[in-house]
Amino acid sequence: MSQVITKTVADGETDLRLDRWFKRHYPWLGHGRLEKLLRTGQIRVDGGRAKASTRLEPGQTIRIPPLGEPPKDEAGKPRAAKPVKASPERVAELQAAVLHKDDSVLVINKPPGLATQGGTGQSEHLDGLLDYLRFGAAERPRLVHRLDKDTSGVLLLARSASAAAKLAQALRARDAHKLYWALVVGVPQQRQGKIVLALSKLPGAAGERMVADEEDGKNAVTLYRTIDTAGRRAAWLAMAPLTGRTHQLRVHCAAIGTPIVGDGKYGGQEAYLTGGVSRKLHLHARGIRLPHPDGGNLEVRAPLPAHMAATWDFLGLEIEKSTDAWLE
Repeated sequence: MSQVITKTVADGETDLRLDRWFKRHYPWLGHGRLEKLLRTGQIRVDGGRAKASTRLEPGQTIRIPPLGEPPKDEAGKPRAAKPVKASPERVAELQAAVLHKDDSVLVINKPPGLATQGGTGQSEHLDGLLDYLRFGAAERPRLVHRLDKDTSGVLLLARSASAAAKLAQALRARDAHKLYWALVVGVPQQRQGKIVLALSKLPGAAGERMVADEEDGKNAVTLYRTIDTAGRRAAWLAMAPLTGRTHQLRVHCAAIGTPIVGDGKYGGQEAYLTGGVSRKLHLHARGIRLPHPDGGNLEVRAPLPAHMAATWDFLGLEIEKSTDAWLE
């Protein structure tokens, strides 16, 4: 590639980090060189400077300077990137986490502690392990949305570019219904309701952090309902985000005075329960329902991860009490 070109972010690349976008499209481009091109303004998003951590949206344009030709094999063909090495235990865990598989869609129960995409300090992430979820398909599956590293549960993967575009469109059009379960410290004053609190990103070296910002923030809306309580100590909430802001559920729960258990980032020390409750984040993407790319509807639910199931048992919260109804 010996001239400047412009590429448009595709529908299936919603919320993809810029560095991961380059890794996907130009796998031979080293991270050090990418950072230099960004620092010098040779790579731009919608005409403006960008960082490796910039999140992309479909329709945005990326200016790409001359990058040279990719390395070639002995036959003169572009050399394919080598799959990220993973332990047999990690591969087995991922493949066992598949909740649904058909020709167009994979749905997995993402383990807590595994980042969806790469970033600073992330040596292992799901995006780098997708080759292990091909199951014989010609293409590696594509991420359609993402979950925070410490959030477990339902995660959609498309098995083709066309499926990715249709799933992304359903998510953008709000045709998808998402259901989350969380354990929070304390009990909300109102047992069910709607949280409307605009959010904006707070820059800093400690990573992404969101803050309430009614003046300049982006609209963020969450529905919630209390399913059960452990006295006044904790409450089990069902939640549905009607918008898709970073850390939205975590900030909204903290804002109403009931931080999610294990969420020290937004709840401080008050987010931890004593007496045998895990300090891990207690937030789980329980289910999703949306149009299937091939017609009809896709509806999938994910069981709780081990640390949350143990807490439910410890506090006497009974899964049978949940109707698993969608919040609409």
